[in-house]
Formats: sequence, C-alpha cells, structure tokens
Amino acid sequence: MNDTAATQGVYLRFFVHENRRHAGVLLYDWLLAEARKLGLPGGTAFRSIAGYGRHGVTHEAHFLELAGQETVRVDFVVTREAADKMLTRVRAENLPMFYAILPAEFGALGNDAC
Repeated sequence: MNDTAATQGVYLRFFVHENRRHAGVLLYDWLLAEARKLGLPGGTAFRSIAGYGRHGVTHEAHFLELAGQETVRVDFVVTREAADKMLTRVRAENLPMFYAILPAEFGALGNDAC
C-alpha cells in the first residue's frame, strides 16, 4: 500500500461562461494554464447542463441558440496557500467571475498513489 497521508486544504472553484475569453483563449483554459504555471498540482473544467446565477438568467445546454453560454466550473483541490496564489493571479488580471472556497481533506490511494 502506497497511500499518501491526508492533507488539509481547500476546494477552489471558479464559475465562468463557456464562451468567455481572456488574452485570446477561453477563460477556463486560461485558468487551467495559469494554475499549471503557478505549480498547482491539477485542475479540471466541468461543463454544466443547466443553471442560473446571481442575475437570475437560466442557461441550458439543450437550446441551440444558447450554445457556448453554459457555465463551466473549474476546480482545484489544493492547499490554502496555493489557492491564495491562484486568487492573486486572477485578481491581477481584474477578471470578473464568481468563485468559492470550501474546506477539503485530500490524499491519494493505491499502489501508484497518483
């Protein structure tokens, strides 16, 4: 067994519109690329099926006229220090977006231990 010890950290989530761009690239791709540059160990982008945000506008993936307007959630499970580095980077670009930070305990299980 090569499990790694559990680490206390945070779940950092950003919520962006799928078609939103920054510096010529899709914003969710920019977030993932910047996180990699900062040394965050991994991140994932998830496309939503339907939802609404603080403005009350509903976005649903099955309407062709709304293609590209769905929300993408970009997640990182990291230490608080790494999350703060990422937030500082996003703030430096003055990017308007919603984010959430939740407490997390994380580790790796199994022979390869990620």
